[in-house]
Amino acid sequence: QVQLVESGGGLVQAGGSLRLSCAASGFTFSLYAMGWFRRAPGKEREFVGAIRWSGDTTYYRDSVKGRFTISRDNAKNTVYLQMNSLKPEDTAVYYCARGNRRLLNRLSVRTDEYDYWGQGTQVIVSS
Repeated sequence: QVQLVESGGGLVQAGGSLRLSCAASGFTFSLYAMGWFRRAPGKEREFVGAIRWSGDTTYYRDSVKGRFTISRDNAKNTVYLQMNSLKPEDTAVYYCARGNRRLLNRLSVRTDEYDYWGQGTQVIVSS
């Protein structure tokens, strides 16, 4: 069955960095776009960024552009979220998700276009 397992979260001071990983199994990872989302306390889940199946295209929400980078290693079935210059407002539970088959040649910010989700990893940024 499809499984997505995030890791790498933790507590970091503002200005610091973290790298999240999402290990995928149960499907042909190299054929699917992958996304990262987050949910801050008291807020709805929001799009962070996504990467095309080939790794050649990425897209980010404005507030993380220039600070966050998504990459993937299709040989390791893993997608990464490198987070630099972290801010307290980045505090959230971060989720990776698999894009559905409509995302073959495009990326999406919509949660309903992602069909499997990990359990999330907590990121806390202290000021």
